[in-house]
Amino acid sequence: MAEITAAAVKELRERTGAGMMDCKKALGETQGDMESAIDWLRTKGLAAAAKKAGRTAAEGLVGVAVAGNRGSIVEVNSETDFVSRNEQFQEFVRTVAELALAGPGTVEGLLAATWPSGGTVEEKLTANIATIGENQSLRRSAVLQVPDGVVVSYVHNAAAPGLGKIGVLVALASPGDKGALTALGKQLAMHIAAANPQALTGDALDPSVIERERSIASEKASGSGKPPEIVAKMVEGAIAKFRKENALLSQLFVIDNKTKVEDVIKAEAKRLGADIELTTFVRFQLGEGIEKKASDFAAEVAAVSGVGSSAKVGAGQDA
Repeated sequence: MAEITAAAVKELRERTGAGMMDCKKALGETQGDMESAIDWLRTKGLAAAAKKAGRTAAEGLVGVAVAGNRGSIVEVNSETDFVSRNEQFQEFVRTVAELALAGPGTVEGLLAATWPSGGTVEEKLTANIATIGENQSLRRSAVLQVPDGVVVSYVHNAAAPGLGKIGVLVALASPGDKGALTALGKQLAMHIAAANPQALTGDALDPSVIERERSIASEKASGSGKPPEIVAKMVEGAIAKFRKENALLSQLFVIDNKTKVEDVIKAEAKRLGADIELTTFVRFQLGEGIEKKASDFAAEVAAVSGVGSSAKVGAGQDA
């Protein structure tokens, strides 16, 4: 067997964009012949998948799965919304969410998990990229569990059962009636999907976010012309309001818009005669934080048809 050098692996990676281990395997299968290795990667769909890897994948689906007191949530991205309606893609997201239930809740662990028909999740994802023809990625995952209680899921704007654009998991720890807890959890999950709280409590909000808000509030208050001591109170008042509006337990429940979420939970605990603790929640919104490349179809058409640059600029402007 020909010796496979690191330099050869590096060259094959650069020429195809395929993964290091795939390149090493390709060279091994072809006795170190570079061109044959490229063809080998292409026949396996690996080179084609690698070429697509640089394209922005900000569409796709969020998937959820629940089994008793344990729930999982994943986000799998694609390049276009069209792929989210593809049955093969939907089945992949659904299966990945179910596999996550038994895993550690990390993307790395999930990618290494065994696919039901053989191979790994990562290998199945690579195969999907080749057959569907778009870049795809398993972006994030999370698993919630409570010793006694329920984990409840909710999907907003569902494309199929358990699949949609916004997914939420809510963990309620309680010895109370599981049916009643599930009903409460569903309402809380719907609230989280709509209100997008940033943390469970005000004290749990990201310190960097609080500092940014403090800076904004200080700048606004400084321009009021008020004395320094009044400005300081204005800033603290603004921060207190921000904490209240962005922490789940202190938000007003979207169903009646007048009762705090923590009071809704207390009222249900009293009705059931059992303590209820909302221990944690997870909210995934598809593509949040991903910088999407602007797609200007009108400008592309104008460029092809030879329309002047002023028309192209106008087509790209916001209304």
